[in-house]
Amino acid sequence: MHPILAAMAAKAARHPPMHEVPLAIVREAAPKLLATTLPAEEVAGVEDHVLHAGGRSVRLRVYRPDLGAARPLVMFFHGSGFTICSIETHDAMCRQICQRSGSVVVSVDYALAPEHPYPAGPDDCWNATLHVARNAGSFGVDPARLALCGDSAGGAMAAVVALRARERGEPAIRAQALIYPVVDHFSAGHASYAEHGRGAGLRDDEMRWFWTQYLPDALMAALPDVSPARAATLAGLPQTYVATAEYDVLRDEGIAYAAALARAGVPVVHRHYDDMNHGFLNWVGVVDRADEAMDALCGWLRLALVPLETELAP
Repeated sequence: MHPILAAMAAKAARHPPMHEVPLAIVREAAPKLLATTLPAEEVAGVEDHVLHAGGRSVRLRVYRPDLGAARPLVMFFHGSGFTICSIETHDAMCRQICQRSGSVVVSVDYALAPEHPYPAGPDDCWNATLHVARNAGSFGVDPARLALCGDSAGGAMAAVVALRARERGEPAIRAQALIYPVVDHFSAGHASYAEHGRGAGLRDDEMRWFWTQYLPDALMAALPDVSPARAATLAGLPQTYVATAEYDVLRDEGIAYAAALARAGVPVVHRHYDDMNHGFLNWVGVVDRADEAMDALCGWLRLALVPLETELAP
């Protein structure tokens, strides 16, 4: 593991697992912790909106790289273990993606478990994506250049929204970027849970606890809407970027998902970071490889979201 991350993981290992600390305390501490990591990039504008859908009010935060119209759109779903984080914890990450990719980023503050278990989170992400795509003009975005992006549990949200869009015929998704994503239930038995369940950052028992908070019935784990890796087919999904970390309990499911997408004929770019652990994209400006990973992600988004006329030009 990268020495800076190894030192952080060793320090974290001296503290109780997250699920042994009252959830309210973890939620309160999360923004303060992450606010000390990613540099807060200047962007041209930041606006907060509230979407009323599905019986809930969902906050949307819109980041603009400039004040032009018809910019590409990245719908961003934050990591959270389904239970913890918010648009506040991922504010700096969204600013980075906005500025480096040249896209309008819409961050979705989806409902968290255990107060709002599945399907509340995916429903909020789906409703937000539909709303922005159907009202593209008012958001200053081009609905033909729409990407989904999420880290960790947010990667699960992005993958689920992509599957729903394929099944329901809208909106048109040009690309999805999945960053050390949750795409399968822990019952799949991936070896990385055992290999890196202690001392690497995200613990195996923490991840299992997150799942039990999110999923009211373990039998639901087989649903593609819960575990995208278990979809009958992945054919027809948009071009996909997958980033995985070696020292991560989620390593194997991310690697397997990238391979399954490729077998289904989906264009895939998979970048594996062999000295990184879970959550490394939070350490831009601190860890050189995190900067490299952010640049790779945003460079891919720029290429994936070029105007159609440019893409079709000889």
